[in-house]
This record gives sequence, structure tokens and C-alpha cells, in this order.
Amino acid sequence: MGGDQVEEAVAGCVAVLRQAVDRDWTAVKAAGLEWSCHETAVHVADDLVAYAANLAGRAQNAYVPFELTLDTGTDNAGLLHVVETTGALLAAAVRTAPPGARAFHPYPFRSADRVGFAAMGVAEVLLHTHDMARALDLAYEPPAELAESVLAWLFPHVQPGPAPWPTLLWATGRGELPGRAPVTEWRWRNNPVITAERVTLTGIRPAAADDLRLGGTGGFDWIEGGPYEGTRAACSHMMKAYEAGVHRPEFGVFALVRPEDGRAVGGAGFHGVPDEEGRVEIGYDLVPGARGNGYATEAVRALTGWALAREDVDVVLLTIEHDNAPSQAVATRAGFTRATVEEERTARDDHDMDAGLRLYVHRG
Repeated sequence: MGGDQVEEAVAGCVAVLRQAVDRDWTAVKAAGLEWSCHETAVHVADDLVAYAANLAGRAQNAYVPFELTLDTGTDNAGLLHVVETTGALLAAAVRTAPPGARAFHPYPFRSADRVGFAAMGVAEVLLHTHDMARALDLAYEPPAELAESVLAWLFPHVQPGPAPWPTLLWATGRGELPGRAPVTEWRWRNNPVITAERVTLTGIRPAAADDLRLGGTGGFDWIEGGPYEGTRAACSHMMKAYEAGVHRPEFGVFALVRPEDGRAVGGAGFHGVPDEEGRVEIGYDLVPGARGNGYATEAVRALTGWALAREDVDVVLLTIEHDNAPSQAVATRAGFTRATVEEERTARDDHDMDAGLRLYVHRG
């Protein structure tokens, strides 16, 4: 997902709508919207340039304060040129932004990275082209790869369907999917980021997790020896949850990235969502070359604080091998204490925990 995909989506939009360039778009309401087709096309262009501006300007607390306005008398052909131009601006902003750059977007975690802005731009174009094409009686279906990418980058909470385009339409309240209830309210979700002292915990999206579990880098610049085996295993577990439709990105897997050089040094994350008693388990690993620097302690503290700040979490758990003294020291420094004998017994009964593991607990 990047600048090429933004340009591909925009090119498909313009090619379809150009077939109806002689129609009065102000007199035709876009399917499922309160806007006319003209207003919808302006909205697409406005979003594309707003995303480009936020990313290029590194907006932090709000959108850059401007709004796109067409010159008086701009016809449909001119409007399509504006869509093309704003799409090119977003593609350029995405291509030139450094990997770790983030800028303001309100939902749900108050920021997005360059991939997120690209995906949001593609989503706006695909979905609103569909709305306008339906209203203008034009056939439209984008490449399946584009719809699949939008789902994998922005809809980590949506179980993949039999085909990506119908699934994206269903997930945004625009269609039906056999066996699934209609969607009446929806939001896409950019990945969460948690800031520690010397590392940033960057949420790993399903598309990146899939690459990591298959031996790739997930798009991260790893130090030598990374990613380590625990991160790949965690991503495999996360993909199973995603494919089952039970993944929640706030309880996913995070890459530990050093802001100083943008390099990933390890991974940390949750074993799943909280249970009925408000307990959630975390895990972590570091590339061997990054150990001994306190990164793990910082990451565990930050991840634990993130979890305990939520209303559905009361207890954070860590299971550590009996002879892994360095990891036990990390747990202690991060504020965890050894579980009671009864708690360990219950954990073994509930989770088939191996007798060689020790349970550590942090209560909110």
C-alpha cells in the first residue's frame, strides 16, 4: 500500500466517471449519501489533498486548516482533473514521507502513518466511486488487490470474506454478505502506537503480520538478526485471530522501533483479548543484538500501562520460563510480582500452562 495504489485507485475512478462527464452531477444524488455526485467528487478531492497536507506538514492535533474550493464554473471534466491532481499530491506525500512519520487523523488513535494515509485515500476513492457510479448507472469494480489491501490495512477487525470487494462494501454498509448481519455503523482503524522512552511500540497490521509470519520484514527496518522467532510466532497467532474475525488491533502485536534511527529491535504484544475476569497476557522478545539496553523493560511498562488504562483490563499477566533470569528481572523492573501458588495453579488449569513456566502479575 503506497503511492502506486493511490494513483491506481484514482485512475480507475476518473476512467469510470469520465463516461458520464456530460451529465449534470449536481442533479444526481450519490447512492446511499446525502451529497450529489458533484459534492461527492469534491469531497474525494478534498480528502485526498487534506491527507497529503497532514502527512507532508506532520499535523499533530488537527487537520491543516484549509478547505478545497473549486473555481466558479468548473465543469465535470475540470473536477476530474482536480481529483487526479489531489491524488497525485497524496501519492507524492506518501512516497516522500519517512517510514516512521505520523500525522493527525482523528480515528481511532489520533494519528496515521504514510501507509495509513495511502490506505485511507484509496478507501475514499474506491467507496465513493462506487457511490457515484451506482447513481450514474455506470459499471464499476476496482481491482481485487486494492480492496484486499484496504481491508488488510484499515479493517483489521473485519474477518476476511470470500472476495475482497464485496467484503469491503459489506464492511462499510454498502452491501450484503451471506451469513453476516448488515453493517449500519462502521469506522476504519489505523494502527495504534504507544510511546516509551527510547522505543516506540508500533502496531503491526494484518498485512504486515502476514508478511512477518511468512519470513518477511513486515515493512520494518530490523537490526541484524531480526525479527526474532517470538515476533514471527506472535504474528502467526495474530493472523489466526484475524482470519477468525476475533482480532482487535488494540490487543495485537507491536514492533519495537527506535525513533533515533527507525530500526526495529524486537516485538511485544498481547496473547489475545481480555478474558471475562479482565485478565490479559502479554509477551515480548528482542533481537539478540538489542538485549541488555533496557528496551524490554520500557516496552513492557508501556504495554502494561496501555492495557491497564482500558476499562476492560484489571490484570496483566506474564509467563516466563523458570530458568530465564533476565526476563524475570524485566518483569520485576516493570512492576510485576510473582503470582501466588493458587494463581499459578489456576493459570495452568485454564491455559494448560507448562510447569516450567512462572506466572507474573501486574494489577491496576
